[in-house]
Amino acid sequence: MGQSKNLSFMRSLCMGSIEQDMVLPFPQMKVSEKETLSTVFSSFESWLKPKTAEFRKWDRQGEFPSEFIQEMRDLGLFSLIIPEEHGGLNLSNTGYSRALQELAKYDGSVAITAGAHSSIGMRGLVLFGTPEQKQKYFPKLVTGEWIAAFCLTEPGAGSDAASIQSKAVKEGEFWVLTGQKLWITNGGIASFFTVFARTDGPEGQMTAFIVTKEMEGVSCGPHEDKMGLRASSTTTVHFDRVKIPQENILGEVGKGFKVAMKILNSGRSGLGGGCVGAMKHVIALSTKQANERVQFGKKIGEYGLIKEKIGQMVVDCYASESVVSLVAGLVDQGYEDYAVEAAISKVFATECLWRAADEGLQIASGNGFMCEFPYERILRDCRVNRIFEGTNDILKLFIALTAMNDVGKQLKELSASLEGIFQDPIKGFGLLSEYGLKKITQVTKVGGVKSSFSKLHPSLKAQASIFENGVRGLSVAADRILRKHGKNIIHKQFATKRLAEIMIDLFVLASVLSRVNSALSLKKNENQKQNLEKEVEILNSFSSQVHSRIQSHFAKIDDNDDELIKSLADHALKHEKYIWDNLTEPTS
Repeated sequence: MGQSKNLSFMRSLCMGSIEQDMVLPFPQMKVSEKETLSTVFSSFESWLKPKTAEFRKWDRQGEFPSEFIQEMRDLGLFSLIIPEEHGGLNLSNTGYSRALQELAKYDGSVAITAGAHSSIGMRGLVLFGTPEQKQKYFPKLVTGEWIAAFCLTEPGAGSDAASIQSKAVKEGEFWVLTGQKLWITNGGIASFFTVFARTDGPEGQMTAFIVTKEMEGVSCGPHEDKMGLRASSTTTVHFDRVKIPQENILGEVGKGFKVAMKILNSGRSGLGGGCVGAMKHVIALSTKQANERVQFGKKIGEYGLIKEKIGQMVVDCYASESVVSLVAGLVDQGYEDYAVEAAISKVFATECLWRAADEGLQIASGNGFMCEFPYERILRDCRVNRIFEGTNDILKLFIALTAMNDVGKQLKELSASLEGIFQDPIKGFGLLSEYGLKKITQVTKVGGVKSSFSKLHPSLKAQASIFENGVRGLSVAADRILRKHGKNIIHKQFATKRLAEIMIDLFVLASVLSRVNSALSLKKNENQKQNLEKEVEILNSFSSQVHSRIQSHFAKIDDNDDELIKSLADHALKHEKYIWDNLTEPTS
């Protein structure tokens, strides 16, 4: 009997159940897709590698020339996920993530322009479009004649997407849309917009619409002057009584929330792939710098502190690549409940890239601070990754509160007092109560591990034990935190963040375990055997780091300085400044 596609690995894990068949074996890209991408990537290299100087110039200018956008069209960068019958490459989630990884090695603005089109801009059409809608719009989208953008964020609605004010009202045969969207990637070059607006009614409060630039009342603001990704187009988009025909509804009336979250979750492996590609680029730059720069009579790469930075970059990149690939594999295999896993991959990969970019700049020293070199641009470009497509702070709350919701339903003595508190904790990521407890109904109690990683290679027993002990601690921690705070858990963000950090580490560790396990099972030549030894070293290092971090989080559930930190924050908020100054302090 096959694995249920309704399972969530992490939600089951929070109840102590290790659904190892979901993550074993590690997903592999199809041979045919590898061959396709190899050909495509060869074109990328000959096209993008010579443009290093232009990318720096376009970054300073803050805009791609129209000729370069046309080159993107000619290379097929807007056709990546469109089905073959409509002329697209029809890449799987895994293949698409790898394509974004390759683009990000060359320039972040290129990757985000292509990624915003496919990851979110037109993904709603792929996932929810009717045959008629696809037949109408894919021909222009596949060639890049029409570039796509995703319009959710507003001046007063960022992470709190449910508070959007753009509104569509039914007038006769049309919906009339009025509102403004903010910070829209591709806004200035897009002709196809996936737009979310309020449609107050019995069906729900938000609906997704297909809007095109040719519709009367659609306009965009000036190009935003940004910290990073400067060459990519980011603008406001305005809708002034835009008449939208009924057939342009994406999904169902009132179900726009579901559409938005499905798009964001499904597209996260694109952003994750971009992060991995940028990390690989930073590692290449940093190792070259460390091998060439000599200080105190030695190459700086021979010094321990530089080795520490580079070694950690390798661990973080391998772990990020593993978790992004595993989530993409879950999507490709048809699993339906992967929202938590997708959020984890986004948080982990974006934070790893930020550390790598920072350390890469540090290794480059003074050169890293100069605009002549690529380090400072990489740092600027990657900073927004922790903000857009769901801020990491909000995603961590979503990750932890999903676990709390599941555990809370098992604590019968608390169920009455907890009822309703998870209905709307973080509106931007859907109602947690909508998740069905597919596997959890089989659980008799909270706090134990109901299964193990029994299918792993015998040589991975020690690392599997670290994972299993972490799972045991996770289920106990979720139980302990919920019992301690009860219905006040929604306001205990320090506690929920700790739980999220544990969950993130455990899922990434499961991904690395799965990947190394698959590598151990393959026949290898001598060179591959040497590489495998290094993969095992990565696993050993990462599992040790995970063990230390989660033990620290467990210890701080009851013994922490949370209230002291909040008190100091309240003091600063009250005065709106840091009050101490040695110029005004009394002398003895």
